[in-house]
Amino acid sequence: MIRTATAEDVPAIHTMVRELAEYEKALDEAKASEQQLREALFGERPAAYAHVAVSDDDREVVGFALWFLNFSTWRGVHGVYLEDLYVRPGRRGGGYGKALLRELARICVERGYGRLEWSVLNWNAPSIAFYESLGARPQDEWTVYRLTDGALADLGGV
Repeated sequence: MIRTATAEDVPAIHTMVRELAEYEKALDEAKASEQQLREALFGERPAAYAHVAVSDDDREVVGFALWFLNFSTWRGVHGVYLEDLYVRPGRRGGGYGKALLRELARICVERGYGRLEWSVLNWNAPSIAFYESLGARPQDEWTVYRLTDGALADLGGV
């Protein structure tokens, strides 16, 4: 079952964010607190959205999709950028990841959004195979750039 996340889901989402960061070999970079996630998702001015996958048998939150809106100047419409998609290892293969992506695709279609996009680490072969099985295709003509920490502060004049 897929549903919109609630504030009560934040502890489970936070735990899974850390599990994902560990899987991606970047746990030291996962600095977000539960409070930061709560504010981003449910604060006065939410900047992100989340859906959770809940198991039918024990009603446990077993996965999540955290996303936000982007905008295409070429298409003139919003899209969804999927920041994180995660299903706990013991629950993979049960259709939760596909159901989460299906819900985001449904939102895009219903609202007239032009894209559903995300990034995947080049070494993450299981995820790449899963995404491609759904019809997703890599955009290999683009390279992602990022400013963080000192470089961001330097450019921002801080």
